[in-house]
This record gives sequence, structure tokens and C-alpha cells, in this order.
Amino acid sequence: MAKASSAEDYKLSSSFEEVRKKLLIEDFSERLSKPLAYWALPNDRRLPLAFLGRTVGDLLNTPFGELTGTAGIGQKKISALVKLLHRAAKDEAPEIPFGISALTNEDLKEQVLTTQHHANNFDPALVSEAHWTQWCDTIRRLDLGREKLGRLAPTLQSLPTVIWHTPIGNYLEYTISEIRQLKTHGEKRVRVVLEVFCFIHESLTSSRPRDHLNIHIVPKFIQPIEQWIADVLNGWTIPSPEDVRDHLAIPLLAQVNVDVGPTVWELAEARLGIKSEPQSVRVQSRRLGVTRARVYQLLDDCSKAIDVRWPDGGRRLAVLSKMFQAVRPGQEDLTLFNDTRNLFFPEKQQGDKDQRQPGAGAT
Repeated sequence: MAKASSAEDYKLSSSFEEVRKKLLIEDFSERLSKPLAYWALPNDRRLPLAFLGRTVGDLLNTPFGELTGTAGIGQKKISALVKLLHRAAKDEAPEIPFGISALTNEDLKEQVLTTQHHANNFDPALVSEAHWTQWCDTIRRLDLGREKLGRLAPTLQSLPTVIWHTPIGNYLEYTISEIRQLKTHGEKRVRVVLEVFCFIHESLTSSRPRDHLNIHIVPKFIQPIEQWIADVLNGWTIPSPEDVRDHLAIPLLAQVNVDVGPTVWELAEARLGIKSEPQSVRVQSRRLGVTRARVYQLLDDCSKAIDVRWPDGGRRLAVLSKMFQAVRPGQEDLTLFNDTRNLFFPEKQQGDKDQRQPGAGAT
């Protein structure tokens, strides 16, 4: 047993010296002033608590024998120390934390997943302060701080409405630890914030625009609709109901399904009469066994969701409507266009558009 222990101690000592030499070269000089805790993950076990507050530079300049002689530090905690130092010595932060249950000494396991799979498997327990700093740097570099959380979230269903309109830049000056301490920021809310930052970084990490170019990110469903609107305006013609259905109503309904869920999507689809004659609120309330006020409340969620996703949508459809009024000879059927516009962009928005600070309001 003693020989096995000595062999393991030799491996740890050699590994420490190896990572020490790597970190002390100039390329990693900026990491020496950071505390060891910077590379720790929430689900790491047997962390060497006595070392977490010390800087990497301080630890590397401490003889290995002195580290192993620290009170309360055994072989397993020294092993964890070496693992964190190796993590700090990587050229980049660890891989994106999706669906991984544990770390290996070599690296995080690679995952190739679809966006929907990502949304279901994002694990906030695998997000270190190193991840967070890298994600924040991406957002600062591309000047995306004014974008709203709700506009860029994978889905609004997991995002409390009170932070739909919160600029993501409000979180840039916080560490993950500080975000967890913010008022009303429980694990569910923190998870969503981390997820949004992660998805933005993952999408844009390889994008480095030239000086004369900039990157503008928008929800995927918007560009085809805006292109259709531009084509209609350029053609100065009124589209058919089928054209409005395929290029405007159905894409907006699909986004509602993603953001608010199938119940509201089915109500909105039936209200517009996509597959059959439009249903009245009275009919829908009887079918669902709820009051008409409740149906109106659910339908109002459509406008709230699309408002944060596509804030310029109402203005664009207003321009289109004015063009229709100017060229309309009086026979074209604009019912579906008007109903779609009224459903998703009512004249009086009920949603709270205040740009809230982190910690404001309740979930």
C-alpha cells in the first residue's frame, strides 16, 4: 500500500511541476493573479478549500512539499488542486457545458448537439467563472449589451416575464457568484441567464468582423418575414390571403409555440382561422371551459412574446398596411392580414416594457 501511495504522490508531484512550468510562461501571465476558485465548477468534489482563495501565482511559487503539508489537505485534495491548475493552463476555457455529468482530468467531454437538445441539456453546474468571463468578453467585443434577454433566449417559457426586457449588459459586471446572490435570482433564473450568455458565445465565438462591418443578431424567424415585407413593398402589390398565411401568420404562430407553448399556439391558430373558419373567443372559452377573460389573457401572451422578440414588427406591418390602403381598389381580402396584425401587434401593448435591473420584481 505504501508503494502505491508513493507512486501516486510521485505522479501528482510530476504533474504539478509540469503544469507549473506551463503556467509560468508569458502566455499565461494574466492568469497568475486570478484565484484558484476561478476555475472551479459548482459540481467539483473534494475541492481544496484552503487553496481556493489563493492566486495561481502564489500556489505555483509554493513548494509542492509545503502544499501537501497544509492542514486538512490530503492526496485527493492535492489531486483536485492539480486538476484545477491544468484547467487554468488550457488555451481556452473548458468546452460548452451541455449534458456532462462529470469532468475528467484531460478535458470536458465533447458534445455535438442540436439547439433543441442544448436547451434540454444545459447544465449550469458545469459553468465556471472562466466560462462566464469568456462569454462576457464575447458580448462586450460585439457590443451586444443592449440586447434583451427575452429577445435572444432559446425560449421564453423558461424565462420569467419580469426579465424579458432586461438588457443582457446588466449582468456583465457581475461574477456568477454575485448573480446567485442577487435578489429574486434563484437557480431557475440563474440557469436561464447563463444559458443565454452561453448560446450567444457559442453562436458568435468564431465571428470576428472587420473594422467596417458589424454583427447584428436577431431571432431566426424574423429575417424571412422582413424579406417578405420588403418584397411586397417593392412590388407595390397586395398579397393573397394564402401568401399572408404562409409568410406572416404561420411563422409568427410557430414562434409563439416555441415561446408560450402549444395551448396559446392552438388558440391563436384557431382565432386566425389557419386551418378552418376563425373561432370566436366565446367558442374558445366554452371549448376550454374557461372564462372569455382568460382566453383574452392567453391570446395577449402572443403580443407580449412577439413584442420582445421582434420589437420593430409593429412598425413594419404599419408601413405595409398604409401601402395596402394606398393601392387597394376595394376588392382584396385583407382580413387575415388585419387579424394577424391585431393579434400580434395590437395598438395598445399591455406588456411591461421597462428595462428592469437584475433583482427587480418577482418571478
